[in-house]
Amino acid sequence: MIEIQGLHHTYRSSNETQIDALQGIDLDINEGEFVAVVGANGSGKTTLARHLNGLLLPTRGRVLLDGKDTRDRHLLGAIRSRVAMVFQNPEDQIVATTVEDDVAFGPENLGLDSEEIGRRVRWALESVDMWALRDRAPHMLSAGQQQRVAVAGALALRPRYLVLDEATNMLNPTGRRDLIALLRSLHQDGVAVILITHSMSEAAQAERMVALGEGRIIFDGHPRTMFSNPDQVGELGLELPPVAQLAANLSRKWPKIHSGLLTSEELCQYLLPLLVCCADCIDTGALARVESAPSDEQVRQALGADDLRYEYLAGTPLAAVALNDVSLGINSGDVVALLGRTGSGKSTLLQLLTGVLRPDSGRVLVEGRAMGTGLDDRRFLRKSVGMLFQSSEDQLFESYVGDDVAFGPRQLGVSPDVVRERVRWAMDTVSLPFGEFKDRFIQSLSGGERRKAALAGVLALRPRTLLLDEPTAGLDPQSRRLVIETLQRLNREEGMTLVVATHVMEDAARLASEAIVLDRGQVVVQDTLRSLFASPDRLWAYGLEPPEVTGLMHRLREAGICVPKDVLSVETATAVLNSALSLSQHE
Repeated sequence: MIEIQGLHHTYRSSNETQIDALQGIDLDINEGEFVAVVGANGSGKTTLARHLNGLLLPTRGRVLLDGKDTRDRHLLGAIRSRVAMVFQNPEDQIVATTVEDDVAFGPENLGLDSEEIGRRVRWALESVDMWALRDRAPHMLSAGQQQRVAVAGALALRPRYLVLDEATNMLNPTGRRDLIALLRSLHQDGVAVILITHSMSEAAQAERMVALGEGRIIFDGHPRTMFSNPDQVGELGLELPPVAQLAANLSRKWPKIHSGLLTSEELCQYLLPLLVCCADCIDTGALARVESAPSDEQVRQALGADDLRYEYLAGTPLAAVALNDVSLGINSGDVVALLGRTGSGKSTLLQLLTGVLRPDSGRVLVEGRAMGTGLDDRRFLRKSVGMLFQSSEDQLFESYVGDDVAFGPRQLGVSPDVVRERVRWAMDTVSLPFGEFKDRFIQSLSGGERRKAALAGVLALRPRTLLLDEPTAGLDPQSRRLVIETLQRLNREEGMTLVVATHVMEDAARLASEAIVLDRGQVVVQDTLRSLFASPDRLWAYGLEPPEVTGLMHRLREAGICVPKDVLSVETATAVLNSALSLSQHE
């Protein structure tokens, strides 16, 4: 087992500032357990994970793996052969020039023979659906594909303990589901799985949950016990899984529905005996979201693309077409969800729209103006369109958080007083309080806090159009909710156009009204989000799934219950099911 005894860890900066990341952790993890580790950003999850294989050493206390002390440097080789880790940022552990060589790196260092290495590499890559890309250069992959490669590299070690730090946050929904199924299979085969996650739906599938708060263990037990106490969940900066929240809402009026249900399968078992099958029992029009009326004014286009094409490493044996003949238009004031499986071309499209990449052919239009390569066009583009990158570290380069957020406005020539006002507003907006974080070192931030800082730096520019590539990846549920509410407010109050690439369907449902789906570098769907989520077959064809509550509605319809198929939120689902249950009671 892994034994953690009185573990403290303190980070010290060059100016002698110290951060107590872990404060007296006592924890045992048995071989073969499936443990989810949850907590708000900065609660100590990643620090704890890096103690499990000796990447970090205790400031006080000790960590034992099968009786071996991580502080003994002579034992680290044996410890690391048993504990494999997938980092929060997959680029931190990719070292080779091809996918196949990278996955082989670990087994080669174990001294295995070439045949065994070959078997392990193929099995690991096939397990994460990356065998077809085994000859691709890792740095030319999407972030989600890199995440799959990092997981494959850990699997190829055949570890006894597998530690995954937010290893699903860049995967499309079906890819995430497949990885969780793989982890459950490994767990059944006796591998201990320690999954650090901000997805409460993923955490609910573990057999044990450990919740951290300010470097201490606040809860250690079964997920159902944790989620049966909504107040404690909220105090930790977390939230109930969508289905659990729905069940809790319904249980207040319908005592026969248990408040501790975690999955749509469980909730269906309780609902079906209480609901009457009928042809048309619910006024779906009254419950559907009211769509905004079209304006009499002429709609102005914020962004457009005509026949965009882009190829990575063109003219080489490793050439890969990322986008092919992509045309689209996004109206001013719209909120558009950009969806698609990993590697479909979402990030490439966003970088073309912001001028980070130049198309091989085709053109980009910003507010009706075709973007060329001239200085005036570049300046116009920079002032009009802002972007949050998928890897937040790519746009953080100052030493201190406040200086990094202020960098963009300073380059625009904004006066010092206005710069300070913008920085304070932007940092407070993303829940990095100005007074607390402005003098913090960037390197001291957690992964989620870095993403918030990067978003603050973009917001401080006050762009008219904002492109966001996985803006909530790495954020705890409370921070994710705050970011979404901030984006909604920017769109509603300031008319900012938003284009959001995301793999989290619940985020898409809360934010967007329109959807663009990419697959293999082409636009395959351009429709309202409500229409898209009402057609699960279309979603599954492109590696997507509807939000959990929408999936529950489809499950009920398949059982003959007439509920709307385009329910997108827990609030609407609660109203729909309360109405259906009331009608059923009168039958």
